[in-house]
Amino acid sequence: MFESAELGHSIGKAVWKREVPQLREELLDAQFDLLQSKKFPVIILVAGVDCAGKGETVNILNEWLDPRHVETHALRDLTDEERERPPMFRYWRVLPPAGKIGIFIGTWYSGPLVENVYGVIKNAELDQRLERIIHFERMLCDEGALVLKFWLHLSKTEQKKRLKLLEKDPKTRWRVTNTDWKNYKLYNTFRQTSERMLRSTSTAEAPWIIVEGTDPRYRYLTIGKALLSSIRQRLGALETPVPHEALPPILPSIDNLLILQTLDLTKKLKKNVYLDQLEYHQGKLNLLTRHEDFKKLSVVVVFEGNDAAGKGGSIRRITQALDARQYRVIPIAAPTEEERVQPYLWRFWRSLPRKGRFAIFDRSWYGRVLVERVEGFCKHADWVRAYGEINEFEEQLVRNHTIVVKFWLSISSEEQLKRFKERENIGFKRFKITDDDWRNRDRWGEYELAVCDMIDHTSTEIAPWTLVEANDKYFARIKVLKTLCERIEAALNG
Repeated sequence: MFESAELGHSIGKAVWKREVPQLREELLDAQFDLLQSKKFPVIILVAGVDCAGKGETVNILNEWLDPRHVETHALRDLTDEERERPPMFRYWRVLPPAGKIGIFIGTWYSGPLVENVYGVIKNAELDQRLERIIHFERMLCDEGALVLKFWLHLSKTEQKKRLKLLEKDPKTRWRVTNTDWKNYKLYNTFRQTSERMLRSTSTAEAPWIIVEGTDPRYRYLTIGKALLSSIRQRLGALETPVPHEALPPILPSIDNLLILQTLDLTKKLKKNVYLDQLEYHQGKLNLLTRHEDFKKLSVVVVFEGNDAAGKGGSIRRITQALDARQYRVIPIAAPTEEERVQPYLWRFWRSLPRKGRFAIFDRSWYGRVLVERVEGFCKHADWVRAYGEINEFEEQLVRNHTIVVKFWLSISSEEQLKRFKERENIGFKRFKITDDDWRNRDRWGEYELAVCDMIDHTSTEIAPWTLVEANDKYFARIKVLKTLCERIEAALNG
């Protein structure tokens, strides 16, 4: 794979002086058009062999482009905040918005590569992590991002030469560390693992571009031209959009059963029983969160349900049992201007809790397969692929010792109408009822089908849905508290 990159490509001074001014001008024009369009972000990965010129290349790109609209991230050691979240958290939080360029010199490939070379993870684990990266990059591309991946290569002889030159010069000696020489001794292993990684992750959506790194002028011009061509091509495609490839429709379950219609919404609790159980389960929840091992876990609680199903009341019964410093309630409404220029999961990744804490979502990422699907706010292909993306997202949370508890609060159409009318007539509840609530009610059947599809495709063993019969608020609140306690207790005992 690297043979063609070891042919000693070079660019003469005359060619350099002739081509660079025009390239810089065209890059700035393309960057301005990208910024004006605000249709997609450009994500650039600069990876490769030690001393192949990654840092110098990033500096040149910042020099040739308008740095005000370029976000450069040299991610190295994990911070305490990052260490307590899933591995991809550090990258999600710094993704560039549509219209801007993000350059990553510490990429999501670095960890798996180094860990495999040093024997921390075996090939099977490497392959699994690379597969998750492929899913991540595919989602970015499906959400509109232009992902460019450059691998800067050096031969073993050239790498040794570079290390010695840097070490010899007092001005650059600091750049060479013991780790660099240790990595050099494992050059052949790094090469073998890198080839395996590049082959498996060079996809149609995000292919690797291998660049010989010996001659800096050749390296800079090659990458600059590739960047220009890719941006121009994508901007041109926006003018003549190609329709998405049709995906197969979501089919109902084999027995055509709508699971929500099987719920017994007549279940009730008497007030005195409710108060006794409320005190018991709130006390138990509080004790569980003070368990010594709870600080190794985090909890994500998702509340979805019919409008007026009692999500807010159930959330309050949870938070009453917790230390206020221990949780955050995140109400999800229509995306803001900042959120609209990012992939739809971006705003949820930013709100993930640290260890020992709760994030309680009042509405969630399931909006993509519910309101966005029913109201036509996204394309058919977008909500169809979202099922797999959501399952992958939740799998990453669980793998990071996050307990994911998902509730769907279900009420009958008659009960919803009763509660809507009550909200209109009670002053302090009037803010809870909107025109959208009434409009959504007119599409009850469509939402019911979307919910049943959602449950069927995203109720997994590691993150199952709990369906809550919520016509009686007392019964619903206790079922929510009891389920939450059971899930936390199981994780502590596991």
